[in-house]
Order: sequence, then C-alpha cells, then structure tokens
Amino acid sequence: MKQSAQTTIHISARTQKLTLKSGRKKLKAYLVSTSRFGLGTKEGSMKTPTGKFRIAEKIGGGMPVGTVFKSRRPVKATKKLLREEDLVLTRILWLAGLDPGNANTHERFIYIHGTNHEESIGEPASHGCIRMRNEDLVELFALVSTNTPVVIKA
Repeated sequence: MKQSAQTTIHISARTQKLTLKSGRKKLKAYLVSTSRFGLGTKEGSMKTPTGKFRIAEKIGGGMPVGTVFKSRRPVKATKKLLREEDLVLTRILWLAGLDPGNANTHERFIYIHGTNHEESIGEPASHGCIRMRNEDLVELFALVSTNTPVVIKA
C-alpha cells in the first residue's frame, strides 16, 4: 500500500509567502507578513523565528471570520480594541519549535494568525508571528492538523 505524502507548510521571509505542500507537490500558496523586526529567536525580540516547527495547537475552528482573540480566547471586538495595532484574528495555528535554537517558540506565543492589517500582507509588518489574510487562514486551517510540519526560512 502506497503511503500518502505528508502535508507541510513552508514559509519564506524573503518572498513573504506560505506554501502548503504534499510531498513536493504545491497545493496552495498564500502571501503572509513576517516580523518587521527581522528574523530571530530571542525572547522579547518580536522577531520571526526560523527553522523547523510543528503546529502544536489549532485554536478558533468554527468561530466567525474576524473573531478577535486575546490570550487565545475569543473576546468582544470593541471600538477601542479594534484600534489596537496587532490583533490576533479569526484562527490561531500555534507553533512549537523543533530545533534547539527555536525551542522557545511556543513560549514566545508565535502563531500563524489572521490580522486587522490585511493591507500589509506581503511585506514584513508583524511583531514576530506570521500574519495571513483572514479568509486565507480559514482555508489553510481546514487543510492542516496539529503536528503538521512547518519550515520557516530566511
């Protein structure tokens, strides 16, 4: 019996693109936004880590597009809250680092998440996470599972 190829997520900070692959076959590609502070793994740096990861947790399945999350819980979107600079919207794919250098990724709360700044998708603008357009994230969320491998490269 032939084993099916594993689904993986590849993120390029250089091209600001996330590609979903099955083996070598490209299934989907999305523009993203990595950190405006560059790449790195230091706690508090607000940089996007690189290396090998896995999706540790999926949060927000079934919630309406545009749901605002605070501490990974849905909250009421007040006018004041919506003025905040970097909201986590729609869904959360919480990453865990698999390399010694990025092992702190989960504790740094590095996610692939939706954003209230879709106009900046395609350029480095986040505070460390990988931002996606909300509708794109809903689609990706449905196509991946926990433990899906993720590779982030410069």
